[in-house]
Amino acid sequence: MAKKIAKVFNLEGKAVGKINLPPVFGTAYRPDVIKRAVLAIQSNRIQPQGRNPSAGKRTTAESRGVNLGIAIIPRTKGPGGRGALAPGTVGGRTAHPPKSRKKIIKRIPKREKRLALLSAIAATASKEVITSRGHSIEDVPEIPLIVTNDLEELKKVKEAEEVLIHLGVFADIYRVKESRKIRAGKGKYRGRKIKQAIGPLIVVTENKGIMEAARNIPGVDVVTVNNLNAELLAPGTHPGRFTIWTSGVIERLSSLYGEEETA
Repeated sequence: MAKKIAKVFNLEGKAVGKINLPPVFGTAYRPDVIKRAVLAIQSNRIQPQGRNPSAGKRTTAESRGVNLGIAIIPRTKGPGGRGALAPGTVGGRTAHPPKSRKKIIKRIPKREKRLALLSAIAATASKEVITSRGHSIEDVPEIPLIVTNDLEELKKVKEAEEVLIHLGVFADIYRVKESRKIRAGKGKYRGRKIKQAIGPLIVVTENKGIMEAARNIPGVDVVTVNNLNAELLAPGTHPGRFTIWTSGVIERLSSLYGEEETA
């Protein structure tokens, strides 16, 4: 298979060189495998919960039997004899309560998890997949967008914003700003007040200040190549997140995922 060549851009948005794309960008598009991997990652963040086994059962209530002209539900002792213990009674037990021992973590084979990551990386090089996900990339000079390693050394938000403007990425960030809205329902006072779209992902070899510079830009996430996973590349199980790579990351991908199978 012929090697694909991509342009490398500097912080001013000008092409300054070319680089060979690693074979990982030719991996087959497998949204079904990516979805399984993302759900497996998300399941590890779910906190187990259950009910006290004795809840609703701390009573001596018992049924009085039949032929009394009253319902046969368990009733408390003494005068009044109100219903208790049964699921349909006030203060009674829950019919089918959640149990903390329930298995909620989804597990997938390592090879399938690896294939999902490779396929998600390859999806970031497809303009059709990225645009179908909703990203605004009309002003981006090339997909995949590869920038020099100077990007990692940015330390101020203003500097990062200027670079993103030069690279034609700010249209996608503006889309994220316009999408911000207050969540409907009780989640708004449970730490989830604002909903917004997902913006670009910046992948670097190491953090030299870029994480602090870009963390307050709406929708932008920064991750090192060693911490890359399927969920970051396919939030919500939807592949094709618009991704900005540094040239050092591309070289790193060549060593990490050399001659991978593309089928």
